[in-house]
Amino acid sequence: MSQPWLKKQVNALELYTIDVIFGRRAGAGPVLYGAFLQSLSWVFNGVTQTRLWLYRHRILHDQPLGCLVVVVGNLTVGGTGKTPVVEMFARALRDRGRKVAILSRGYKSKSTPLWKKWWWSLTHAEEPAPRIVSDGVRVLLDSDQAGDEPYMLARNLPGVIVLVDKNRVKAGAFAIKKFGCDTLVLDDGFQYLPLKGRLNVLLVDKTNPFGNGQLLPRGILREPIKHLKRASYIMLTKSNGQRDPELEALIKQHHPTVDIIECAHRPQYLQRFGVALNAPEARVPLVFLQGRRVFAFSGIATPESFEKFLRDLGATLVGRERFLDHYRFEREDIEGLFELAMAERAECVVTTEKDAVRINESLAFPLPLYYLRLEIDILRGAEDFAGAVSRICFPQSGSK
Repeated sequence: MSQPWLKKQVNALELYTIDVIFGRRAGAGPVLYGAFLQSLSWVFNGVTQTRLWLYRHRILHDQPLGCLVVVVGNLTVGGTGKTPVVEMFARALRDRGRKVAILSRGYKSKSTPLWKKWWWSLTHAEEPAPRIVSDGVRVLLDSDQAGDEPYMLARNLPGVIVLVDKNRVKAGAFAIKKFGCDTLVLDDGFQYLPLKGRLNVLLVDKTNPFGNGQLLPRGILREPIKHLKRASYIMLTKSNGQRDPELEALIKQHHPTVDIIECAHRPQYLQRFGVALNAPEARVPLVFLQGRRVFAFSGIATPESFEKFLRDLGATLVGRERFLDHYRFEREDIEGLFELAMAERAECVVTTEKDAVRINESLAFPLPLYYLRLEIDILRGAEDFAGAVSRICFPQSGSK
Protein backbone atom coordinates (compact mmCIF):
# COMPACT_ATOMS: atom_id res chain seq x y z
CA MET A 1 0.00 0.00 0.00
CA SER A 2 1.59 3.28 -1.09
CA GLN A 3 2.00 6.15 1.37
CA PRO A 4 0.37 8.78 -0.92
CA TRP A 5 -2.73 6.57 -1.34
CA LEU A 6 -2.99 6.05 2.42
CA LYS A 7 -2.52 9.77 3.06
CA LYS A 8 -5.36 10.59 0.65
CA GLN A 9 -7.67 8.08 2.32
CA VAL A 10 -6.93 9.46 5.79
CA ASN A 11 -7.49 13.03 4.56
CA ALA A 12 -10.77 11.99 2.93
CA LEU A 13 -11.97 10.36 6.18
CA GLU A 14 -11.04 13.47 8.19
CA LEU A 15 -12.91 15.73 5.76
CA TYR A 16 -15.95 13.42 5.83
CA THR A 17 -15.90 13.42 9.65
CA ILE A 18 -15.74 17.22 9.74
CA ASP A 19 -18.72 17.39 7.37
CA VAL A 20 -20.72 15.05 9.63
CA ILE A 21 -19.80 17.05 12.75
CA PHE A 22 -21.04 20.28 11.20
CA GLY A 23 -24.13 18.73 9.61
CA ARG A 24 -23.01 19.18 6.02
CA ARG A 25 -23.94 15.64 4.95
CA ALA A 26 -27.41 14.14 4.55
CA GLY A 27 -28.58 10.55 4.29
CA ALA A 28 -28.47 7.30 6.23
CA GLY A 29 -24.68 6.96 6.11
CA PRO A 30 -23.89 10.25 7.84
CA VAL A 31 -26.66 9.62 10.41
CA LEU A 32 -25.21 6.22 11.33
CA TYR A 33 -21.66 7.58 11.39
CA GLY A 34 -22.83 10.46 13.58
CA ALA A 35 -24.40 7.99 16.03
CA PHE A 36 -21.13 6.05 16.15
CA LEU A 37 -19.20 9.25 16.86
CA GLN A 38 -21.71 10.15 19.58
CA SER A 39 -21.08 6.86 21.36
CA LEU A 40 -17.35 7.57 21.30
CA SER A 41 -18.04 11.05 22.69
CA TRP A 42 -19.72 9.53 25.75
CA VAL A 43 -16.64 7.42 26.37
CA PHE A 44 -14.37 10.45 25.84
CA ASN A 45 -16.47 12.51 28.28
CA GLY A 46 -16.19 9.81 30.93
CA VAL A 47 -12.42 9.65 30.59
CA THR A 48 -12.12 13.47 30.69
CA GLN A 49 -14.30 13.84 33.79
CA THR A 50 -12.51 11.01 35.60
CA ARG A 51 -9.10 12.50 34.88
CA LEU A 52 -10.12 15.93 36.19
CA TRP A 53 -11.67 14.33 39.30
CA LEU A 54 -8.43 12.47 40.05
CA TYR A 55 -6.40 15.70 39.89
CA ARG A 56 -9.00 17.70 41.82
CA HIS A 57 -8.96 15.18 44.68
CA ARG A 58 -5.15 14.95 44.65
CA ILE A 59 -5.11 11.29 43.70
CA LEU A 60 -3.01 12.40 40.75
CA HIS A 61 -0.68 15.27 41.57
CA ASP A 62 0.47 18.26 39.54
CA GLN A 63 4.11 19.27 39.89
CA PRO A 64 4.85 22.95 40.65
CA LEU A 65 8.15 24.26 39.30
CA GLY A 66 8.53 27.37 41.45
CA CYS A 67 8.07 30.01 38.77
CA LEU A 68 5.33 31.93 36.97
CA VAL A 69 3.38 29.54 34.72
CA VAL A 70 0.93 31.06 32.24
CA VAL A 71 -1.34 28.60 30.43
CA VAL A 72 -2.90 29.64 27.11
CA GLY A 73 -5.44 27.22 25.72
CA ASN A 74 -9.01 26.52 24.66
CA LEU A 75 -11.89 24.11 25.17
CA THR A 76 -12.11 23.27 21.47
CA VAL A 77 -9.77 21.81 18.87
CA GLY A 78 -8.21 24.30 16.48
CA GLY A 79 -9.25 27.65 15.18
CA THR A 80 -9.23 30.04 18.17
CA GLY A 81 -6.23 32.06 16.95
CA LYS A 82 -4.07 30.86 19.82
CA THR A 83 -0.59 31.23 18.32
CA PRO A 84 -0.67 35.05 17.92
CA VAL A 85 -1.91 35.32 21.52
CA VAL A 86 0.93 33.12 22.79
CA GLU A 87 3.40 35.18 20.76
CA MET A 88 2.11 38.49 22.14
CA PHE A 89 2.15 37.19 25.73
CA ALA A 90 5.71 35.93 25.41
CA ARG A 91 6.88 39.16 23.77
CA ALA A 92 5.25 41.38 26.40
CA LEU A 93 6.67 39.29 29.24
CA ARG A 94 10.12 39.30 27.62
CA ASP A 95 9.97 43.07 27.22
CA ARG A 96 9.21 43.41 30.93
CA GLY A 97 12.48 41.67 31.74
CA ARG A 98 11.24 38.14 32.28
CA LYS A 99 13.26 35.16 31.05
CA VAL A 100 10.55 33.39 29.08
CA ALA A 101 10.26 29.87 27.72
CA ILE A 102 7.36 28.64 25.59
CA LEU A 103 6.56 24.98 26.14
CA SER A 104 4.78 23.18 23.32
CA ARG A 105 3.94 19.56 22.63
CA GLY A 106 4.85 20.13 18.96
CA TYR A 107 1.59 18.99 17.40
CA LYS A 108 2.23 17.04 14.16
CA SER A 109 5.98 17.50 14.43
CA LYS A 110 8.18 14.62 13.36
CA SER A 111 8.28 12.23 16.31
CA THR A 112 11.15 10.00 17.37
CA PRO A 113 10.79 6.50 15.85
CA LEU A 114 9.47 3.92 18.30
CA TRP A 115 12.58 1.75 18.03
CA LYS A 116 14.75 4.71 19.08
CA LYS A 117 12.54 5.31 22.12
CA TRP A 118 12.88 1.63 23.10
CA TRP A 119 16.64 1.71 22.57
CA TRP A 120 16.96 4.86 24.67
CA SER A 121 14.91 3.35 27.52
CA LEU A 122 17.13 0.27 27.49
CA THR A 123 20.49 2.06 27.34
CA HIS A 124 19.92 5.32 29.28
CA ALA A 125 18.85 6.06 32.81
CA GLU A 126 17.10 9.33 31.91
CA GLU A 127 14.69 10.42 29.19
CA PRO A 128 16.09 12.43 26.26
CA ALA A 129 16.09 16.21 26.72
CA PRO A 130 13.32 18.32 25.17
CA ARG A 131 13.86 19.49 21.62
CA ILE A 132 15.23 23.03 21.59
CA VAL A 133 13.50 24.91 18.78
CA SER A 134 15.11 28.20 19.81
CA ASP A 135 17.75 28.92 22.45
CA GLY A 136 16.73 32.59 22.39
CA VAL A 137 19.47 33.45 19.90
CA ARG A 138 19.12 30.95 17.06
CA VAL A 139 16.32 28.90 15.57
CA LEU A 140 17.69 25.36 15.69
CA LEU A 141 14.90 23.22 14.18
CA ASP A 142 12.63 23.52 11.15
CA SER A 143 8.84 23.23 11.15
CA ASP A 144 8.98 19.53 10.24
CA GLN A 145 11.02 18.73 13.35
CA ALA A 146 9.47 21.27 15.69
CA GLY A 147 5.87 21.60 14.50
CA ASP A 148 4.30 24.59 12.77
CA GLU A 149 3.48 26.80 15.74
CA PRO A 150 6.71 26.27 17.75
CA TYR A 151 8.81 27.05 14.67
CA MET A 152 6.75 30.14 13.89
CA LEU A 153 7.02 31.35 17.50
CA ALA A 154 10.76 30.72 17.57
CA ARG A 155 11.28 32.68 14.35
CA ASN A 156 9.23 35.66 15.56
CA LEU A 157 10.51 35.82 19.16
CA PRO A 158 14.25 36.43 19.56
CA GLY A 159 15.19 36.28 23.21
CA VAL A 160 12.51 33.69 24.02
CA ILE A 161 13.28 30.00 24.55
CA VAL A 162 11.01 27.59 22.65
CA LEU A 163 10.97 23.92 23.66
CA VAL A 164 9.01 20.93 22.36
CA ASP A 165 8.19 17.90 24.48
CA LYS A 166 4.99 16.03 25.31
CA ASN A 167 6.16 16.01 28.94
CA ARG A 168 5.97 19.71 29.73
CA VAL A 169 6.90 19.23 33.37
CA LYS A 170 10.23 17.89 32.14
CA ALA A 171 10.48 20.68 29.55
CA GLY A 172 9.77 23.34 32.18
CA ALA A 173 12.39 21.98 34.56
CA PHE A 174 14.85 21.87 31.65
CA ALA A 175 14.10 25.52 30.76
CA ILE A 176 14.71 26.62 34.35
CA LYS A 177 17.92 24.62 34.80
CA LYS A 178 19.57 25.16 31.41
CA PHE A 179 18.40 28.66 30.49
CA GLY A 180 17.53 30.22 33.85
CA CYS A 181 13.92 30.88 32.87
CA ASP A 182 11.59 32.42 35.45
CA THR A 183 8.42 32.39 33.30
CA LEU A 184 6.86 29.48 31.43
CA VAL A 185 4.12 29.90 28.82
CA LEU A 186 2.27 26.67 28.07
CA ASP A 187 1.10 26.73 24.47
CA ASP A 188 -2.22 24.89 24.21
CA GLY A 189 -1.93 23.78 27.81
CA PHE A 190 -5.46 24.05 29.25
CA GLN A 191 -5.87 20.26 29.23
CA TYR A 192 -2.31 19.60 30.46
CA LEU A 193 -2.94 18.96 34.16
CA PRO A 194 0.47 17.66 35.40
CA LEU A 195 1.87 21.22 35.34
CA LYS A 196 -0.48 23.60 37.11
CA GLY A 197 -0.67 27.14 35.78
CA ARG A 198 -0.81 30.07 38.15
CA LEU A 199 -2.84 31.76 35.43
CA ASN A 200 -5.10 29.97 32.96
CA VAL A 201 -5.99 32.11 29.94
CA LEU A 202 -8.80 30.47 28.00
CA LEU A 203 -9.48 31.54 24.41
CA VAL A 204 -12.99 31.41 22.96
CA ASP A 205 -13.51 32.01 19.24
CA LYS A 206 -16.48 34.39 18.90
CA THR A 207 -17.22 33.19 15.37
CA ASN A 208 -17.66 29.56 16.51
CA PRO A 209 -17.41 29.38 20.32
CA PHE A 210 -18.19 25.72 21.02
CA GLY A 211 -19.16 24.16 17.69
CA ASN A 212 -22.24 21.95 18.01
CA GLY A 213 -21.79 21.69 21.78
CA GLN A 214 -20.67 18.06 21.58
CA LEU A 215 -17.40 16.55 22.78
CA LEU A 216 -14.86 14.87 20.54
CA PRO A 217 -15.25 13.08 18.21
CA ARG A 218 -18.93 14.04 17.65
CA GLY A 219 -18.08 17.71 18.13
CA ILE A 220 -15.05 19.94 18.60
CA LEU A 221 -15.05 20.24 22.41
CA ARG A 222 -12.13 18.74 24.35
CA GLU A 223 -14.06 19.06 27.60
CA PRO A 224 -17.58 20.23 28.59
CA ILE A 225 -18.54 23.90 28.35
CA LYS A 226 -19.05 24.03 32.12
CA HIS A 227 -15.28 23.75 32.51
CA LEU A 228 -15.05 27.41 31.60
CA LYS A 229 -14.96 27.77 35.38
CA ARG A 230 -11.34 26.56 35.37
CA ALA A 231 -10.18 29.72 33.58
CA SER A 232 -8.52 32.67 35.33
CA TYR A 233 -9.30 34.93 32.36
CA ILE A 234 -11.27 34.43 29.18
CA MET A 235 -10.21 36.08 25.92
CA LEU A 236 -12.84 36.32 23.21
CA THR A 237 -10.92 36.13 19.94
CA LYS A 238 -11.78 36.99 16.33
CA SER A 239 -14.23 39.66 17.43
CA ASN A 240 -15.84 42.06 14.95
CA GLY A 241 -16.28 44.64 17.69
CA GLN A 242 -19.93 43.83 18.34
CA ARG A 243 -20.96 42.57 21.77
CA ASP A 244 -22.50 39.09 21.98
CA PRO A 245 -24.79 39.16 25.05
CA GLU A 246 -25.86 35.53 24.59
CA LEU A 247 -22.28 34.22 24.57
CA GLU A 248 -21.27 36.41 27.49
CA ALA A 249 -24.32 35.26 29.47
CA LEU A 250 -23.35 31.61 28.82
CA ILE A 251 -19.82 32.29 30.05
CA LYS A 252 -21.08 34.05 33.18
CA GLN A 253 -23.53 31.23 33.83
CA HIS A 254 -20.61 28.85 34.28
CA HIS A 255 -18.08 31.35 35.68
CA PRO A 256 -19.84 34.42 37.15
CA THR A 257 -16.68 36.18 38.36
CA VAL A 258 -14.36 35.68 35.39
CA ASP A 259 -12.86 38.71 33.64
CA ILE A 260 -13.43 38.82 29.88
CA ILE A 261 -11.00 40.46 27.47
CA GLU A 262 -12.17 40.84 23.89
CA CYS A 263 -9.72 40.98 21.01
CA ALA A 264 -9.44 40.80 17.24
CA HIS A 265 -6.82 39.40 14.90
CA ARG A 266 -5.75 42.28 12.66
CA PRO A 267 -3.79 41.94 9.39
CA GLN A 268 -0.55 43.94 9.64
CA TYR A 269 1.26 43.44 6.32
CA LEU A 270 2.15 40.89 3.64
CA GLN A 271 5.46 39.07 3.89
CA ARG A 272 7.17 37.98 0.67
CA PHE A 273 7.92 34.27 0.90
CA GLY A 274 11.55 33.25 0.45
CA VAL A 275 12.89 36.73 1.32
CA ALA A 276 14.80 37.38 4.56
CA LEU A 277 12.50 38.81 7.24
CA ASN A 278 14.63 41.96 7.65
CA ALA A 279 15.15 42.60 3.92
CA PRO A 280 13.79 45.97 2.63
CA GLU A 281 11.52 44.26 0.07
CA ALA A 282 10.22 41.65 2.56
CA ARG A 283 7.23 43.56 3.94
CA VAL A 284 4.51 44.71 1.58
CA PRO A 285 1.73 47.06 2.78
CA LEU A 286 -1.82 45.74 2.79
CA VAL A 287 -2.91 48.35 0.24
CA PHE A 288 -1.05 46.18 -2.30
CA LEU A 289 -4.07 43.84 -2.34
CA GLN A 290 -6.62 46.43 -3.45
CA GLY A 291 -8.05 45.48 -6.82
CA ARG A 292 -5.46 42.75 -7.32
CA ARG A 293 -6.31 39.28 -8.66
CA VAL A 294 -5.32 36.91 -5.86
CA PHE A 295 -5.27 33.13 -5.55
CA ALA A 296 -5.46 31.97 -1.91
CA PHE A 297 -4.73 28.67 -0.23
CA SER A 298 -4.58 27.51 3.38
CA GLY A 299 -4.41 24.46 5.62
CA ILE A 300 -5.90 25.86 8.83
CA ALA A 301 -8.92 25.09 10.98
CA THR A 302 -10.93 28.15 9.89
CA PRO A 303 -9.99 29.12 6.31
CA GLU A 304 -13.11 31.30 5.97
CA SER A 305 -11.66 33.99 8.26
CA PHE A 306 -8.42 34.14 6.27
CA GLU A 307 -10.28 34.47 2.96
CA LYS A 308 -12.54 37.16 4.42
CA PHE A 309 -9.47 39.16 5.47
CA LEU A 310 -8.27 39.16 1.86
CA ARG A 311 -11.66 40.24 0.49
CA ASP A 312 -12.01 42.97 3.12
CA LEU A 313 -8.58 44.27 2.11
CA GLY A 314 -9.79 44.71 -1.46
CA ALA A 315 -8.41 41.58 -3.10
CA THR A 316 -10.34 39.87 -5.88
CA LEU A 317 -10.19 36.16 -5.06
CA VAL A 318 -10.00 34.43 -8.41
CA GLY A 319 -9.55 31.04 -6.77
CA ARG A 320 -8.91 29.32 -3.46
CA GLU A 321 -7.89 25.90 -2.23
CA ARG A 322 -8.41 24.53 1.28
CA PHE A 323 -6.44 21.76 2.95
CA LEU A 324 -6.75 20.03 6.31
CA ASP A 325 -5.35 21.81 9.34
CA HIS A 326 -1.56 21.32 9.60
CA TYR A 327 -1.45 19.74 6.12
CA ARG A 328 2.18 19.28 5.08
CA PHE A 329 2.58 20.45 1.49
CA GLU A 330 4.48 18.36 -1.05
CA ARG A 331 6.19 19.79 -4.12
CA GLU A 332 3.34 18.46 -6.28
CA ASP A 333 0.77 20.31 -4.15
CA ILE A 334 2.53 23.65 -4.56
CA GLU A 335 3.12 23.17 -8.28
CA GLY A 336 -0.57 22.30 -8.72
CA LEU A 337 -1.65 25.40 -6.81
CA PHE A 338 0.43 27.69 -8.99
CA GLU A 339 -0.92 26.02 -12.12
CA LEU A 340 -4.45 26.78 -10.91
CA ALA A 341 -3.47 30.34 -10.04
CA MET A 342 -1.97 30.99 -13.47
CA ALA A 343 -5.01 29.44 -15.19
CA GLU A 344 -7.14 32.02 -13.33
CA ARG A 345 -4.74 34.81 -14.35
CA ALA A 346 -3.87 35.60 -10.73
CA GLU A 347 -1.28 38.30 -10.11
CA CYS A 348 -0.01 36.70 -6.91
CA VAL A 349 -0.65 33.86 -4.45
CA VAL A 350 -1.35 34.46 -0.75
CA THR A 351 -1.38 32.04 2.16
CA THR A 352 -1.27 32.21 5.96
CA GLU A 353 1.85 32.54 8.07
CA LYS A 354 1.22 29.13 9.63
CA ASP A 355 1.02 27.53 6.18
CA ALA A 356 4.12 29.33 4.92
CA VAL A 357 6.36 27.53 7.43
CA ARG A 358 5.39 24.21 5.78
CA ILE A 359 6.54 25.20 2.29
CA ASN A 360 9.98 24.29 1.01
CA GLU A 361 11.91 27.56 0.61
CA SER A 362 14.07 26.10 -2.16
CA LEU A 363 11.11 25.93 -4.57
CA ALA A 364 10.85 28.44 -7.42
CA PHE A 365 7.47 30.03 -8.13
CA PRO A 366 6.11 31.50 -11.39
CA LEU A 367 4.12 34.07 -9.38
CA PRO A 368 4.95 36.05 -6.22
CA LEU A 369 3.97 34.22 -3.02
CA TYR A 370 3.06 36.16 0.14
CA TYR A 371 1.75 35.29 3.58
CA LEU A 372 -0.52 37.46 5.70
CA ARG A 373 0.89 38.58 9.04
CA LEU A 374 -1.69 38.92 11.85
CA GLU A 375 -1.37 40.44 15.32
CA ILE A 376 -3.71 40.87 18.29
CA ASP A 377 -5.69 44.06 18.89
CA ILE A 378 -7.43 44.46 22.26
CA LEU A 379 -10.98 45.80 21.88
CA ARG A 380 -12.34 45.59 25.42
CA GLY A 381 -11.18 44.63 28.89
CA ALA A 382 -7.78 46.34 28.79
CA GLU A 383 -6.34 49.45 27.18
CA ASP A 384 -3.96 47.44 24.97
CA PHE A 385 -2.16 44.10 24.94
CA ALA A 386 0.59 45.30 27.27
CA GLY A 387 -2.14 46.40 29.66
CA ALA A 388 -3.79 43.00 29.37
CA VAL A 389 -0.51 41.24 30.22
CA SER A 390 0.08 43.61 33.14
CA ARG A 391 -3.44 43.02 34.42
CA ILE A 392 -3.25 39.24 34.05
CA CYS A 393 0.35 38.48 35.02
CA PHE A 394 1.17 41.31 37.42
CA PRO A 395 -2.12 42.18 39.13
CA GLN A 396 -0.45 43.58 42.26
CA SER A 397 2.60 45.19 40.65
CA GLY A 398 1.10 47.85 38.46
CA SER A 399 3.52 48.66 35.68
CA LYS A 400 6.62 47.12 37.18
